[in-house]
Amino acid sequence: MTEPLTSLYSFTAFAIGGDLDLNRLAVRLGIDRKYRWEEPMRLNPVTFTPSAASDAVWVYLFYFGGIVFLNCGDDIIARCIEGLKQHLEQLKEQPQLRFREDYRLEITPDGEPSITNDCAVMPVFKQELLEIICFVIAKSVALERIEEHVDAVFDEVGVMINRLGQGVLELPDKRLAKLASVVLGFKYTSIAHIMVLDKPESTWDNDEADRFYLTISNLFELRPRYQEIKHKAETLLDVTDVFSSLSHARRSARLEWIIIILIAFEIIMALWQKFWGG
Repeated sequence: MTEPLTSLYSFTAFAIGGDLDLNRLAVRLGIDRKYRWEEPMRLNPVTFTPSAASDAVWVYLFYFGGIVFLNCGDDIIARCIEGLKQHLEQLKEQPQLRFREDYRLEITPDGEPSITNDCAVMPVFKQELLEIICFVIAKSVALERIEEHVDAVFDEVGVMINRLGQGVLELPDKRLAKLASVVLGFKYTSIAHIMVLDKPESTWDNDEADRFYLTISNLFELRPRYQEIKHKAETLLDVTDVFSSLSHARRSARLEWIIIILIAFEIIMALWQKFWGG
């Protein structure tokens, strides 16, 4: 993007469920190129063609399920999402995108640099600023989606623990396997998929960009939130292991009683045959 004509850039990020196969989407949109796993797709949100430097509006699509609109009003965002529903199954399954993050970048040549939770003020425009902001807020909304799901599972497990405290243990293996699968999914999505601890490519050889990234990522608490999800996922796995052990112990106890009853029955039948069987 060339030197900005305006001093204000607005960002709106959404999170959708699941990952985005950007190369598959590129084929559907008629884009003849391959995307690396860490590289976002940048499109014109109106034409769905690769964004050009002269475009006033952009949309970034990240492989981990983040979508960031740059300088797009609500009408353009709505039309773009409706258009993407024709190509992305994840959007068809979500009538409303609940996880949203808004941010602004102001270019003020005579102003002091400032970075807050909702706005960054910089004296000079640089392309990497846009890339870094999109990268951070896309991960932020993706983490928000995972955080809500983790809390929902925690509530469900809390109910199960309360029932266990009352002496009730009714956990079929299928339910335990599903719970373990959900928890492992949290760990995979937050650690291996979203890659919270990875930095954008523009920060590798640019100290100024790296400082900007570290500042804004700290403001959005990406690392602490990642650590919290990781800790909760590990706690849920521990609880699942306990439930699984109790379930197996209960099954073993039932099996032992069945064996005892069968042995007793065999003994009774043998005695019956010996004394009364004739």
